[in-house]
Amino acid sequence: MVNKEKIKIRNVKKEDIESIVDIQIDGWRTAYKSFIDGDYLIKLDKKEKIEKRKKDYNENGFIVAVIENEVVGYCRYIDSNKFSKEYENVDCELCALYVKSSLKRNGIGRELMHYVINEFRNKGKKKMILWCFKENYSSRAFYEKMGGKIFKYKVVEYGGKEYKEVSYLYDIEKL
Repeated sequence: MVNKEKIKIRNVKKEDIESIVDIQIDGWRTAYKSFIDGDYLIKLDKKEKIEKRKKDYNENGFIVAVIENEVVGYCRYIDSNKFSKEYENVDCELCALYVKSSLKRNGIGRELMHYVINEFRNKGKKKMILWCFKENYSSRAFYEKMGGKIFKYKVVEYGGKEYKEVSYLYDIEKL
């Protein structure tokens, strides 16, 4: 078990991007192997992901969890309402939350999520949404434990195949 005091949350640095991509790709290949097409997972392109994360780097809401100078998780979030009228009561989103596979269930995800929720609370945000693969039951259990309520479903496409996602809505004032 990781000592909570050893987990440091900070803004992402450019030199963190490769570690972030490694965590993301390993996370997909590990957590999603039972329901995402294996060919798609094998073909995940590290260079392409690095370029995408470099673009994200220039945006606000990109943090990492660090233990002894090693990036062990990350989170991206937006604090604006970029949603359709269907979600007009949603004013912020947790876009990505990943923890190094070998360190899951050690409180790292919880620390990242608490950080984001506190950021939103300090900015006066009320309703946070996050999306998760419907078949990703371990993450869904975590999001529910953290106070999320199932909100909406949608279909997404990866590698020419469709998958269902479920969203969780968080009432920030009640967390």
